[in-house]
Amino acid sequence: MSLAIAAIVLAVLALITQAGVVVLQRAYPAQGENIEVNGASLNVVDIGPRDAAGPPVVMIHGASSNLESMRRPLGEMLARNHRVILIDRPGHGWSTRAEPSDSTPAIQGRMIEQALEKLGIGPAIFVVHSWAGALGARLALDYPERVAGLVMLAPVAYPWRGGVGWYNRLVTTPVIGPLLAYSVTLPLGYFLTGPGARGAFLPQTMPTDFVEATATLLLLRPREFLANARDLVTLKAAVAGQAPHYAAIRAPAVVITGDSDKTVSPNIHSRPFAAVVPNAKLIVLPGVGHMVQNAAPDLVVSEIDEMIGGLMHGAATAN
Repeated sequence: MSLAIAAIVLAVLALITQAGVVVLQRAYPAQGENIEVNGASLNVVDIGPRDAAGPPVVMIHGASSNLESMRRPLGEMLARNHRVILIDRPGHGWSTRAEPSDSTPAIQGRMIEQALEKLGIGPAIFVVHSWAGALGARLALDYPERVAGLVMLAPVAYPWRGGVGWYNRLVTTPVIGPLLAYSVTLPLGYFLTGPGARGAFLPQTMPTDFVEATATLLLLRPREFLANARDLVTLKAAVAGQAPHYAAIRAPAVVITGDSDKTVSPNIHSRPFAAVVPNAKLIVLPGVGHMVQNAAPDLVVSEIDEMIGGLMHGAATAN
């Protein structure tokens, strides 16, 4: 009898989940252009003046989010004077994956490189946050001609002690993981998304409209929740493999982190990265947590402007 009841409960939750997916996708419809890459598609939003001087700015979000978390407020501020390309990473937002295993910085970097090539985007400044720090570093290693500059915001770059949240490992377990993702995740996650996002902002206060304005609830769709979990579970091994090569990065880099970041330790990631990359600048913000782009957007914009100005001056001098 208990098994029958459990089956009924899961079936009801699965129906609620499917209805919830429809509601969420209507509330947060796709924006931008879909670029086909290797059997998948990347959702790209192109804002700001197309004829702006200097290289365009490509912005890539971290885990548990989508391009809207980079658009507001930082991307919109940059778009006043620069062409800004915002990308949903594969499997996130309105981007898809060809394979569930498309979870590593190397694979996602290749997909992003292909999308930018199709868009006719030349060398660009890459602004990357958190999980995407590993992706930005990988892009700089694999496609140095593509990366004119690298701006790392509270980046993940090295292996760390321990693992990731137990629920991420659970939902990447065969059979039971998808079963949970397609039944329990959305109804339960609806009540946990707000507190989880607030935790990432600490010690800063999360803007009251952050979850709604950034379409964060799209994460609760089963296929995106599974993709996000796979990203997190495979990340540690990925950075362990690429970290020994960081000294080969030649692009100018700015690493901006908060000394109160409890999500991604600046001592494990930002400080060692800035120490080993030849042309890197480190900025540690006192009393700032993980959401650097929200806590200090003016500073980030200023650093990007300075980097673009330096690149333009160098190009003019060379000519």
